[in-house]
Amino acid sequence: MKKSYFKFLYLLICIFILSFSFISCSSNKENNTFIIGLDDTFVPMGFRDEKNNIVGFDVDLAKEALYRLGFKVEFQPIDWSMKETELSNYNIDAIWNGYTLTKEREKKISFTKPYLKNKQVIITLKSSSIKNKEDLKGKKVSTQNGSSSLDALEKHRNLLNNFYSGNPILFDTFNEAFMDLESGRTDALVVDEVLARYYIQKRGFEKFKVLNDNFGNEEYSVGLRKEDSNLLKKLNNTLEEMKKDGTISKISTKWFGKDITK
Repeated sequence: MKKSYFKFLYLLICIFILSFSFISCSSNKENNTFIIGLDDTFVPMGFRDEKNNIVGFDVDLAKEALYRLGFKVEFQPIDWSMKETELSNYNIDAIWNGYTLTKEREKKISFTKPYLKNKQVIITLKSSSIKNKEDLKGKKVSTQNGSSSLDALEKHRNLLNNFYSGNPILFDTFNEAFMDLESGRTDALVVDEVLARYYIQKRGFEKFKVLNDNFGNEEYSVGLRKEDSNLLKKLNNTLEEMKKDGTISKISTKWFGKDITK
């Protein structure tokens, strides 16, 4: 009798633990809050303004899309190098912040249809003698850790081996990387074009130059968990509606002065 009782008690405890875990993972959806993970220094996609509010192109895009889907949105700054882990651990519901669609990432998560084209450009000071990729040999080249810029560089290992110290210099944020470039502590920076153009516009066209050579074209998309296939379908449909009704064009014009999503 005692043995049966303890088995029953053990079963109840297991059910309780499983129920609690399910409630914890589902709590955000129950209160209709959708959590987006982002790097809050990635201008102009998602960053903090002078009042410390999180703003940007992707922020506006996400707010409108998720409003149409009936969600309240919360933006959660994360360690960008851990973004896929944050998603798989249910700490966030999507990665939406200038997130590049790659074949390697597609093995781990699902992507919406791309909504913006981008490329990985090389930035130097205007006074630099660097004119192309080959001129990067022996130079201090930087980028952000965990970024698609680093992924793009890794595809050119033969060139990387010839960088100063044999590898790019990594920063936690592109803002830090730009500051080191501006101060002359590094020689070049590989960065997303949308961020580079916006930063240069703010800091001064006379200080920097964008080389004609680059490290490849790419596309931005929203990253979701593999199991969220129904959400993926709904989000794709909503983004398509926003494209057709001109909403995405208006958001693009607000942040870039023109529609760069076409």
